Amino acid sequence: MSMSDPIADMLTRIRNAQVTGQVEVQMPASSIKAAIAQVLKDEGYIDDFGVREAGVHRELRIGLKYYAGRPVIERLERISKPGLRVYRGRDDLPRVMNGLGVAILSTSRGVMTDRKARATGLGGEVLCIVA
Repeated sequence: MSMSDPIADMLTRIRNAQVTGQVEVQMPASSIKAAIAQVLKDEGYIDDFGVREAGVHRELRIGLKYYAGRPVIERLERISKPGLRVYRGRDDLPRVMNGLGVAILSTSRGVMTDRKARATGLGGEVLCIVA
């Protein structure tokens, strides 16, 4: 059975794993999910991630990060959805918690944070916000 929104599924799996206190979460892999995981790792929200072959399919494993027993990711929210895509120009990129959080965008130069997109002068599809 196919999924209508694999990115929302990824974010939900991360949220659910953090609520139950799991150290690692796994899900079906795709290039966009791996790119989002790379941004989360670069920003310090997750420990590590890896893609491995599981027979015919690929699997993405994400190591979750905790500080003082609480998850580092407090808020993880999908913005652009399959039914309503949200695109922003370089001047209208969202600021999450006055710069304490990040918005993850899909641009013509790949998946990046709102800060990097502003620095390079790019706009794009706002995938999700993380705080």
